[in-house]
Amino acid sequence: MKNILILGGGYGGLKCATTLQKKLENEDVSVELISKHDYHYPTTLLHKIAVGTYSARKARIFYRHLLKRKNFSFFKDTITKIDIKNRQISGELACYKYDYLVISLGFEPNDFNLKGVNEYAFKLSTLNEALRLRHHIETKFKDYRYHMDEKDLVFVVCGSGFTGVEFAAELANHAKNLCEMCGIDKKLVKIYLIGRSEHILPMFRADLSQIAKEKLEKLGVNVVAGNVIECQKDGVVIENADKSTYEIKANTVLWTAGVKGSSVIKDSNLETRASRIEVNEFLQLPGYEDVFVLGDCAIANDRDIIHAPTAQLASQMGEYCGLNLIKLVNGEELKTKFKFKHRGTVCSIGHTDAIGMAFGKGITGEPAAFLKNFIENKWIFGVAGFWNVLKKGQFRFRSSY
Repeated sequence: MKNILILGGGYGGLKCATTLQKKLENEDVSVELISKHDYHYPTTLLHKIAVGTYSARKARIFYRHLLKRKNFSFFKDTITKIDIKNRQISGELACYKYDYLVISLGFEPNDFNLKGVNEYAFKLSTLNEALRLRHHIETKFKDYRYHMDEKDLVFVVCGSGFTGVEFAAELANHAKNLCEMCGIDKKLVKIYLIGRSEHILPMFRADLSQIAKEKLEKLGVNVVAGNVIECQKDGVVIENADKSTYEIKANTVLWTAGVKGSSVIKDSNLETRASRIEVNEFLQLPGYEDVFVLGDCAIANDRDIIHAPTAQLASQMGEYCGLNLIKLVNGEELKTKFKFKHRGTVCSIGHTDAIGMAFGKGITGEPAAFLKNFIENKWIFGVAGFWNVLKKGQFRFRSSY
């Protein structure tokens, strides 16, 4: 029996597994998915979990509820090393062999070796990290009257990409509720979004970036241009274009300024750039036709598929990989190169507002927010079915709690 081993249950790995479960007809093939968690969670919604507007219970989709077909298995383990030459994967709990391997271990925050980032800044890389930040934020509001420390109500977000903007907007919206519940003057809450330039959300056109900035400022977010050169226990140090520096004092700092691939890849002595592997046009590790690399772990260098790592890209990689694995186990040759189909990009500015691109056109406001919710619900439907969309989906007129 041939064995397909999938490392990681994020957008790429899970989509690969569910594609195989739906379309693999060969019963002499086993599929094993390994993840350090028992559940999948949408990383695109971690900002809501961190703020407290989306529950972790709703976010979790358990792998054992999804992989029910014969010869499909899930193992909970933390991968520590990948030995390509000997076809062996080492985990904290066991070692695994494979005939075909899919590496989809996700991302890690990139601190760029800046002083204090690891010690003092929160990150939004896992569900547990989001829950830790959520508890921290709620505590700062609930206990404010005991300490009367103004820095407890100052929040600094380092990085003006998707995660930073969505978190800052979600917090600005929800801060009104937290202040009302805790008897705090909303004017005491200060939120800073720090980006390297005036142009936030650099993946969008300049006009959409400006609209997003104006929306954030209307919510009360202070958009700051500058380089964060140090994180401290009570704030950050920012460098201006003229090399002058100043500090913003805050007891909550969130780092969203960059990501890299899993450190397991680098620790496995595989050739990488920023812990990512360069793959060929079929998403295979060059020289190893039995090894595929997906999502944040992959650098696809074909000129038609150079894109920043996103959930949409990882999902399409996962489906493509699943179909290719079916061809390989059936003895067929791979002929169709991977090509990313860009179906639109949306950044939420709170639950009912957003900006984005769809079908080559810019969209804003509630239509963009509707599209954002549609994208999230489509992902749940694709891997978990209609009933899970009703239980866990995003809807305009329903509470996210």
